[in-house]
Amino acid sequence: MIDFVTFSRNVFVPVTNACRNRCGYCTFRREPDEPGSCFMSPEDVIPILKEGKKAGCTEVLFTFGEYADEVPEYKKWLEELGFSSNVEYVIHLCKMAINIGLLPHTNAGVLNYTELEALKPWNVSMGLMLETTGNVAAHLNCPGKHPDVRTKTIKYAGELQIPFTTGILVGIGETLDDRIDSLQCISNLHNKYGHIQEVIIQNFVPKPGTFMENNSSPSIEDMMQIVSIAREILPADVAIQVAPNLIDPYILVKYGATDLGGISPTTIDWINPETEWPSVEKLQEMLKDISLRERLPIYPAYIKKGWYSRNLKSLIKSMIDNEGYRRL
Repeated sequence: MIDFVTFSRNVFVPVTNACRNRCGYCTFRREPDEPGSCFMSPEDVIPILKEGKKAGCTEVLFTFGEYADEVPEYKKWLEELGFSSNVEYVIHLCKMAINIGLLPHTNAGVLNYTELEALKPWNVSMGLMLETTGNVAAHLNCPGKHPDVRTKTIKYAGELQIPFTTGILVGIGETLDDRIDSLQCISNLHNKYGHIQEVIIQNFVPKPGTFMENNSSPSIEDMMQIVSIAREILPADVAIQVAPNLIDPYILVKYGATDLGGISPTTIDWINPETEWPSVEKLQEMLKDISLRERLPIYPAYIKKGWYSRNLKSLIKSMIDNEGYRRL
């Protein structure tokens, strides 16, 4: 039996939902002229960061539609702000967050080596869901969802020693063999580079108005099975994360889950806006006899290894206890 389950207290900033992909299950993506289209300026972001810091958050999660700057309207908007690329803008936002006292974790979709290298000094960790190595109908018209493309980004992060989050999406049309193959792919990357902090095992939830609105979520038995398989396949130093706003985590912890991801006291889950984050008190209630422990967006092992830049050192040190977890 594990001693405790971890989580991070974060603030979620969806900088833009312009995206080149058209996933069959997504309600985050918007066309620039659609209701709900989002281009967040620095003036929009700063109050969210300050509110998160005031609420005790350590992490800011910056999310974007993939290669948003391929969307002409977003590219023009960036240029009007004075930025030549989305990566350049992300770096600016990360610097703002650090100055306010939050540790940036960026998930901007598929990135190349040069882009990751530019972002590394200003991010304490980064992420990209592998989702699946299988070919599924949900990923038609999604150039960034080809498994080789996503695997390459995860590999580049390893070469650059970026503490990394990845994971699989369960129930989007993949087979059990695809799930196992996806986990084995992640395991192989970690065995080579040692950079994967955590693997998310996320259950698909159908959303009205999408291609997959009539598909079913995976059963709890499916999730118990794949979490158990993940614990067998993944190296022991890789945490298994489940989303407590999408599924009751207690039984999955019994099968090998060890982390509950980022929980925000001030912002919604913009990818799954219909499901509220549980409060920390509610999380503890859900876990019953299992203790909770707060961590930073960089795990203690990577703090010990020194896998962060000097830009982040003083902020990390101000937040941690002698074991590398969040100082109480």
